[in-house]
Amino acid sequence: MIPLLSLKQFLRDMRNQKLRTLMTMFGILWGTVAILILMGFGTGLQQSQIKRFKGLGDNISMIWPGMTSKPWKGLPRGRRIHFTEEDVAHIKSSNPNINISPEYRRWSVSLKSGKTNKLAYVAGVWPEFGDMRNVIPQAGGRFIDALDMLERKRVIFLGDELAQNLFGTEDIIGRSLLVNGAPFTVIGVMKEKDQNSSYSGRDNNQSWIPSTTFRTMWTRRYPDIMIVQPPEMKNMASVKKSIYAFLSAKYTFDPDDKESLQIWDTTESFKVFYDFFAAFKVFLIGIGLMTLIAGGIGVTNIMNVVLEERTKEIGIKMAVGAKKSNIMAQFLFETIILTAIGGALGFLIAHLTVWAFPARYTEYVGVPTINTSGAFLAIAALGLVALASGYFPARRAATLEPVKALKLF
Repeated sequence: MIPLLSLKQFLRDMRNQKLRTLMTMFGILWGTVAILILMGFGTGLQQSQIKRFKGLGDNISMIWPGMTSKPWKGLPRGRRIHFTEEDVAHIKSSNPNINISPEYRRWSVSLKSGKTNKLAYVAGVWPEFGDMRNVIPQAGGRFIDALDMLERKRVIFLGDELAQNLFGTEDIIGRSLLVNGAPFTVIGVMKEKDQNSSYSGRDNNQSWIPSTTFRTMWTRRYPDIMIVQPPEMKNMASVKKSIYAFLSAKYTFDPDDKESLQIWDTTESFKVFYDFFAAFKVFLIGIGLMTLIAGGIGVTNIMNVVLEERTKEIGIKMAVGAKKSNIMAQFLFETIILTAIGGALGFLIAHLTVWAFPARYTEYVGVPTINTSGAFLAIAALGLVALASGYFPARRAATLEPVKALKLF
């Protein structure tokens, strides 16, 4: 019954202060929208960038041959270090839980289908390469397998844009094309993917064949690069250390010489990436919270006005036996109602904004997402603002002396 009477009192006070009430509720509404929208767009942008970043590969390191920068065991600095496919196989046998693949690269290779001729990048790789680099086949196709390697098959896997340039939109699995004049069978086409980094160009315009076939065609002894992927991100440091230890012992260079092998460790970049977006989201949340606090100050102001208008009423209630807790509860109840209405409207507007966001812009900023954590944060912030905004006017009201309150009128 008391909440019903308090609600009626609240509605009466709000009618008497329409403009102030609307402005205050707008402050709460805008603060709620700010928190949810900023978090939603921050989350969408982060997920979009992670997806693009992982287009290169998930927790991988690329290792290139380098040149020694230190003399070692009587040998001079400046020696070129190369590794072989046999070295890559040894590293795999010594670390059976990792994925690894050499990569032989050749640019400006002629790929011809009918009358269409394209100069493209062709790489010779192992079957593990596809999973490590997120080169995923479209339905009906496949990547290179162990039998292709064993029999040195003339099979080729195409990037999606390269496949379209060569064959158009038709189904091309099993079709033939000429690679530098030699017939190859298309075994798969890559699924379209987002990719914002690379070391030899975007994958959609590249092609891959078995490394054994590549070596037969172009007689290459040394791979251009090796790709390695540990079972977990935390294992990357130990895997790199074991690779350095093996190659430095075989080719006689200082295992601490970081110039002897050039390594791009994407796990390190990923850590920096996560730290940046964590700080970025904190910044966005801070902006939203400041806006919400400003709205909370408005709530405090309007409750102080209500207190001034109802001082005599409070004095009468206290004179007839109302407790301080009853007075405080009534003011807090009204504050919470005011904040809840503004917050609910803010939730509605934020969700409508995210739902109506034009799809053509998601390529640049990702898909804005209001997730559970963002909603809980907004609710928790609203609760704190409601309590903080209502506590001081409520405490002021509860500490009024009945006689002084009645004398004011």
